[in-house]
Amino acid sequence: MQAEELNLKKRAEKALQKRARYGEDFDLKSFGAAPKFAKPIKDLRELDPESKKTLLQVGIVPDAKARLGSLIITDNALAHTSLSDKSLELLSTQQALKKHPWLKAYAWKLVPVDTDKYSAKSYLEAADGYFIRVPAGKKASFPLQTCLLLRSEKVSQTLHNIVFVEEGAQLDLITGCTVEKGVEEGLHLGISEIYIKKGASLNFTMIHNWNKQIGVRPRTVVCVEEGGSFVSNYICLKPVRSVQSYPTVRLEGKGAVTRLSTIAIAYPGSELDLGSRAVFNAPGTRAELISRTITTGGKIIARGEMLGWAKGAKGHLECRGLILSESGSQRAIPILEANVEDIELTHEAAVGKLARAQVEYLMARGLSEEEAVGMLVRGFLDVGIRAIPKKLRREIEDTITKTALGM
Repeated sequence: MQAEELNLKKRAEKALQKRARYGEDFDLKSFGAAPKFAKPIKDLRELDPESKKTLLQVGIVPDAKARLGSLIITDNALAHTSLSDKSLELLSTQQALKKHPWLKAYAWKLVPVDTDKYSAKSYLEAADGYFIRVPAGKKASFPLQTCLLLRSEKVSQTLHNIVFVEEGAQLDLITGCTVEKGVEEGLHLGISEIYIKKGASLNFTMIHNWNKQIGVRPRTVVCVEEGGSFVSNYICLKPVRSVQSYPTVRLEGKGAVTRLSTIAIAYPGSELDLGSRAVFNAPGTRAELISRTITTGGKIIARGEMLGWAKGAKGHLECRGLILSESGSQRAIPILEANVEDIELTHEAAVGKLARAQVEYLMARGLSEEEAVGMLVRGFLDVGIRAIPKKLRREIEDTITKTALGM
């Protein structure tokens, strides 16, 4: 074993023994290892109706006409890949590491193996995941879609995803994370390292649809080079036990930009610790971090952080939380740090309940109380999700509408 690999292993083993720094500390020993073998899925259109429904709920469509390609991982095994445009690469991370020796120089560089016990476990298990590479100058005409599906009871799903959007290229990526019907308890650990090269752009939409006893621990870092763009939409509208998501975007090149939007609902028994971080490491960089969260009885912590290290950088952070139940709680934690002059970082944070006067105003115009609340909730959750296909946007808006009316 090479010295570097031995060092990484020692660091991971040490981190594995530590408790989580914040949030619920899951006992990794209480979850079994997820299977690394899966029955191949040849054609998504041939799936049974229940499986298709599971995929559609997280934005994954079986019809290949609407996507450039699809990749499905069930538990810890690759189950399906299809790609209509062969100029792109879409394969599992372990396959990519064997195919491209150069990839080892990038793997585990943005997310260190000892970030915490969850990243350490993923490294020590040689976690698989998806690898995507868009060649320089390629403008993808349709989205790629990936689905990370937990199929087994009380196991930990460990994943390591790597994405490269090379110079001047453009991609829309949709990732759905979900659980098969009947699976009640489990743990999802997802490591994602994303590289946006000079002048490239990635529009990334992630939709979570879990179950009441599922723990979710994604760890994501994005590196954006000069003139690059990263737009992220994170959506979690269904019950889950615990989610802890805090992606970091490093703006490393002049004029790099990012926009991260978070939409989430915490139901009774749920604990959502969500947010995002932007690090301004180059002049003229821009960032916008937007969060809209609702509690109907669960606990929400909405974090947002901007770290300014370069002149001419501008960033805005907005966290807004809505309380629809006396048993729920909301906490907003905005952090702005400027370390140079000629930098502009701003924030807005607000937590409160739905205004009764607004509900009564709509009821006076013929709406029922349920309809009035639903309309206000839909408006609150509308953050102007950008850079995603119209069809997917309609699917998300439909989910928000149904959720709002259910309140």
